[in-house]
Amino acid sequence: MKPISEMIKDKPWLGWVLFLGTAVVVFLLGLLASSIIERRTESVYTLQMLKPIADWEPRNEVWGENFPREYESYLKTLKMDFASKHGGSKMIDYLEKYPELVVLWAGYAFSKDYNQGRGHAYAVQDVRNTLRTGDNVNSPMPATCWTCKSTDVPRMMNQMGTANFYKAKWKDLGAEIVNPIGCQDCHDPKTMNLRITRPALIEAFQRQGKDINSFSRQEMRSLVCAQCHVEYYFKGKEEKYLTFPWDKGFSADSMEAYFDEIEFSDWTHALSKAPMLKAQHPDYELFKTGIHAIRGVSCSDCHMPYKSEGGVKFTDHHIQSPLNNVANTCQVCHREETPRLVQDVYDRQDRIEELRRIAEKTIAAAHIEAKIAWDNGATDEQMKPILKLIRHAQWRWDWVAAANGLGFHAPVEALRVLGTAIQKGEQARRELAALFVKQGWKNPVQLPDISTKEKAQKFIGLDMPKLKEAKQEFLNTTAKQWDEEARKRQGYLFEYKFKE
Repeated sequence: MKPISEMIKDKPWLGWVLFLGTAVVVFLLGLLASSIIERRTESVYTLQMLKPIADWEPRNEVWGENFPREYESYLKTLKMDFASKHGGSKMIDYLEKYPELVVLWAGYAFSKDYNQGRGHAYAVQDVRNTLRTGDNVNSPMPATCWTCKSTDVPRMMNQMGTANFYKAKWKDLGAEIVNPIGCQDCHDPKTMNLRITRPALIEAFQRQGKDINSFSRQEMRSLVCAQCHVEYYFKGKEEKYLTFPWDKGFSADSMEAYFDEIEFSDWTHALSKAPMLKAQHPDYELFKTGIHAIRGVSCSDCHMPYKSEGGVKFTDHHIQSPLNNVANTCQVCHREETPRLVQDVYDRQDRIEELRRIAEKTIAAAHIEAKIAWDNGATDEQMKPILKLIRHAQWRWDWVAAANGLGFHAPVEALRVLGTAIQKGEQARRELAALFVKQGWKNPVQLPDISTKEKAQKFIGLDMPKLKEAKQEFLNTTAKQWDEEARKRQGYLFEYKFKE
């Protein structure tokens, strides 16, 4: 083979090819080297700690001194200016919008007050404000209800012990739980690595033979959310130990079987006397059955996408609906135009809401008809199979209704579960009708007017003016006292209020 010098003499153009090829390779290597250096510099910069952060530091503003970009984006969770067709960050009174819910939860605190959850920065404020947590005289909730609301929770669990934390009263820890959901809930203060700070998730996986440390970083970008965005219950009459009912699986059917086996109920319905289950917010479980989870997408990919600012890449901590940030969420993978992608979401949610509304009306009617059956003298033996159908119908409805996103995390599964809820609700009503005919009772029954929240709450016997007055007194006295005690302990208390 001829030397390259001779080949170039014979074919001068070959020299230009070699020169240009070499230039391209050198250019590409330069870009690679520059990228590596930039990423190393970026890593050092983003993890540069101006001030050490204590192990259980609950104040988000202290973390923000080291990570201003993340903190400033987190404060945007205070914004309430985005409303999609079925959600967003604006306040929605669900009892006003869907008054049948009042009847579905008769005898349970959700019949008093149920609003769409606002941004994470409102977590402590909203749990104080809700009528569900009581007032100065009536305070029925255990401290377990604080578990997912504040960065103070890991600090108090570490101080008190997890079991003792759960056994305490909600009201007794009010002065300690003042900083809303934030940095410490998901991050190690020394390394910034994602971590799990709520024991219930770790314990649920341990019962399945899984070690939380075995999960990948991408999986952790969902699991930090799954600490709270899950179904759970309080185990033990006195212990109130927070437990995830995953032992038989993640589906609505599996958790229903789990609860039935241990004969658990959250409350006895005030009208039908059915032993009821209240779904919390099984977002992670529903998500696990959907296509995004199957494809390896994490919660953070859609709700906390990466962004760049000043040459620094970081995670956007403005946790919100992806529909308010389509370019950085949906369009990272999907190349359709924004209106088309948004419409795809609405098409699925519209169908889910249609079936959900059928389920709500069916189950509310079943509760009322069951009450009339009791009033007519029905026996426990006659009612037991009917009440089981009502219990299962409402559980399946609530498993979809309580999850955020109106079923979009797994629309096929959401529609399946709602279908079974309607089927069981209608079966309960058929069996009630058969009982009425057999006993010679008047049938069909006259259903009351529950077309508004006020009418429905009056029907189930709630004195709303009295409840609201008692709550306002609590906010004007006890809540202010909590804040004063917290200021003395922390030195100050950051005011979470949106500023343009």
